[in-house]
Amino acid sequence: MIDNAKQVSALTRVNSPTNITKNSPPVGEKFLRFQLGEEGIGLLPLNVIKQVMQVSVAEILTVPQMPACVLGIYNWRGEMLWMVDIGKFMGFPNLATGGLENLMAIAIQVEDQYLGLIVQQINDIELHDLNQVNMPSLGLFSPEILPYLEGYLIGADKEVLMVLNGEAIAQAPLWQLNR
Repeated sequence: MIDNAKQVSALTRVNSPTNITKNSPPVGEKFLRFQLGEEGIGLLPLNVIKQVMQVSVAEILTVPQMPACVLGIYNWRGEMLWMVDIGKFMGFPNLATGGLENLMAIAIQVEDQYLGLIVQQINDIELHDLNQVNMPSLGLFSPEILPYLEGYLIGADKEVLMVLNGEAIAQAPLWQLNR
């Protein structure tokens, strides 16, 4: 039995150890936490994530005349996976890919649709209570982000955690126009 939340490995750490008691399971939903640019922190529900992986920049085939956030296509499990800088897509500065050989990617699936989300850094898997999610507002978030947000949480260090809507991201109008 784990006596201290700090003893749990980095991939299974629970963000709110107060939710854990000896006789009851943790309450909430599991999310993958990752960086969106320098200042943004995103949370994506695990139920839409198929794989987290490191991809070689050399293996991403650029496609001409695509939006700046689309890095190209990648051969993933024998399928063509569009690779998107999710931070850039949501209005954050470009991911600094110059000089990098490998990038972190999150492959998501919504219905029959797959999409690869390139992120600056993958931090952890966290457990969050959905009842604590606040509704997003235009005053707090830019118009580019709002359609893809379920809401937000305030983290332990008072940071804003954006709870992303995987379905809205996978079905964004930008992908439909460029298919």
